[in-house]
Amino acid sequence: MFKLLKRNPLTVCFLCLFSFSGMADSGSLVDNRVIDSAREMRDLAREGTQAYTWLESLTTEVGPRLAGSMQEARARDWAVEKLRTLGFDNVRIEPFSISGWERGVEVAEVVAPYPQPLVVTTLGGSVATPSEGVSGRVMGFTTLAELESLPDNSLGGDIVYVGHAMRSTQDGSHYGYFGRLRREGASIAAAKGASALLIRSIGTDSHRMPHTGSMTYEAGINQIPAAALSNPDADQIERMLSRPEPISVRLNLQPKFTGEVESGNVIADIIGSELPNEVVVIGGHLDSWDLGTGAIDDGAGVAITLEAARMILASGQRPKRTIRLILWGAEEVGLLGGKAYVERHRSRLRDHVMGTESDFGAGKIWQITSRVSAEAEPLVALIAGLVEPLGIAPGANSVSSSGPDLTPMMAEGMPAFRFVQDGRDYFDLHHTPDDTLDKVSAANLDQSVAAYVVFAWIAANSDLSDWGWRERD
Repeated sequence: MFKLLKRNPLTVCFLCLFSFSGMADSGSLVDNRVIDSAREMRDLAREGTQAYTWLESLTTEVGPRLAGSMQEARARDWAVEKLRTLGFDNVRIEPFSISGWERGVEVAEVVAPYPQPLVVTTLGGSVATPSEGVSGRVMGFTTLAELESLPDNSLGGDIVYVGHAMRSTQDGSHYGYFGRLRREGASIAAAKGASALLIRSIGTDSHRMPHTGSMTYEAGINQIPAAALSNPDADQIERMLSRPEPISVRLNLQPKFTGEVESGNVIADIIGSELPNEVVVIGGHLDSWDLGTGAIDDGAGVAITLEAARMILASGQRPKRTIRLILWGAEEVGLLGGKAYVERHRSRLRDHVMGTESDFGAGKIWQITSRVSAEAEPLVALIAGLVEPLGIAPGANSVSSSGPDLTPMMAEGMPAFRFVQDGRDYFDLHHTPDDTLDKVSAANLDQSVAAYVVFAWIAANSDLSDWGWRERD
């Protein structure tokens, strides 16, 4: 213990904090040589990594990767080729089926009293309008709650607009609340008698670029078409609605459902030297929406975690446990890759010691959050001490997230660990045509790679195999 503290005074602060409350010392859980290796790989990543190269390749050679599309299939092939060339173990695709959906024509315009075009995008999973479109009076609502308060069947075929404006936050905490409008708004509007739904984009930019994203329909309620207006167009509609004359809009959306199609998770391992059946998971999701090239959401996460795993493999050192890189499929349309993985590996879920995902863009990591047992808290503290030179601070041990694709595993009781990135501009970009490579800083990717190397190496080599698996929620 004394030797460890003398080497790393930053770690002292965190470990003393936990030791004070009577918890186990991480010095008894991780060999000093493992910590030295983590520090060396961290510093090597700080000097520069290949993450930007992977991201440039994916977004240039594949481009947008809509779930279930040929582009997503090409992304899987791209990943398999890279991973096999690099020498990973057990490189494979685990396929699963999803319901396919493709974007079509999407046109909107104000018909009266101020005729002009509107910039919209169809929400993922929306039904189409009739081929000639749908026209109607616009009924405006400030919030989803205001719409929900109406009596059922009271709108008489009007087109509903909901203005519900999301705000920018560092941790993206507004997204869950405001995103309900996108996810559930069409069925709520249909129950009130609407013929179509227009929403303000669930995003924070001021560009004339609407945000798409997935939606679902409630069983037993009429399915109506749904689209998002860009924020400037939403402002324009609200100015019109503030005037006394009624507003009429025509909307023509022609998406189509393509039946059962294939998606899949790409998996590559670094097989453990002592406990190969115990697994530490890192990864990002390969699919993206089709408006941009998926650089921010989630090409960056793919590149960060691929490079972290590559650096560990290239070090020539084998971890005690298996480190598994999972590049998830069909995240954007309902975490379908994560769900498929749980079903396929259900009998061995408890062998997954810990995992985390990079899926919040390409900003710098600023905080660690977790949900682990008291016995595992010293390991989180050790990781925090090792990544503190990267500008990352410890956060609460009460946040139940490891990233979207690990949500199904966490629902089964898996403990949580996450590196939280700065998301103040994330919702300016994701799900829009602006999600492109030019928004990404190579230095920010390198910082994230350094953090993920530390996490994966410490988790895979600690003497603690249970970070706090719980009974199923």
